[in-house]
Amino acid sequence: MRIAAVQAAPVFLDPKASTEKLLGLLRESASNGATLVAFPEVFLSGYPIWLRAPEVSSNDELLRIGQIEYLKSAITVDGPEIGAIAKEAGSLGVFLYVGIVERSGSRGSVYASLVAIDPDKGVVGVHRKLKPTFHERLLWADGDGHGLQVHDWKGTRVGGLNCYENWQPLARQALYDQGEQIHIATWPGDLDVTQDITRFIALEGRLYVVSVSGLLRASDIPERFPLRRYLTEGRDVINDGGSMIAAPDGTVIAGPVTGEEIILYADISLDDVIGAHLKLDPAGHYSRRDVLSLRHNKDRLDGGL
Repeated sequence: MRIAAVQAAPVFLDPKASTEKLLGLLRESASNGATLVAFPEVFLSGYPIWLRAPEVSSNDELLRIGQIEYLKSAITVDGPEIGAIAKEAGSLGVFLYVGIVERSGSRGSVYASLVAIDPDKGVVGVHRKLKPTFHERLLWADGDGHGLQVHDWKGTRVGGLNCYENWQPLARQALYDQGEQIHIATWPGDLDVTQDITRFIALEGRLYVVSVSGLLRASDIPERFPLRRYLTEGRDVINDGGSMIAAPDGTVIAGPVTGEEIILYADISLDDVIGAHLKLDPAGHYSRRDVLSLRHNKDRLDGGL
């Protein structure tokens, strides 16, 4: 199987244009033989980077302006953007993961959601980030465990987590317990954050890890965005990427790459996953469920798939 990690910037806060860009990148990945493709966290349609600016995070009026722009750009899973992507995935025969800013049922909140799309079945999973990280809590709502699931694609078990969720041992264990063999780790883009944990998850879970990061440069933020000046002064690159793919023995087999848009590819073999479990199976022979166990609440707390 050939897998691909698409490191690219969205068309900032423009879901229609970001969808068109995604479709082009998806076709390119498929034309190069990839049958499993991953896109970054909230690729549709951007990370709320202004929350990291002290001048914004401490100013209620600026936060309100950012929230208005962000909620207006949010999408729903049953909307035209995901519909177009699922249709293209079906025609290409590609299973994909893509991060989206998902509008809640109240229409006043959003989730950082990771959508899994099967080319034959359409949307098969929507995982809402369990706990937004630090400044993200000013804008993103808490998710739930409903979408914390592994999917079967051509006999391969694939799961995924958003950003710092990948540092949560119980979230990882919930996927290992379901027989995960390829782990998709999505990020807004920061090599300092992705580098160590990517190899660690591969070694801990004895599986392949696709760490797929976003990219954001000053040139990607349109002039019309009212908080632009707080983000771009003195900086050309805001999120630097850092995408990579690691094998079950922790070897990095693609990347890491920073500062540019690129599609990383890797040809993988499930025999490597099976063989790596000889000494360590964290959800099987090397677990002690009589001593330690995980309770996974799979309830969906706010409608949707």
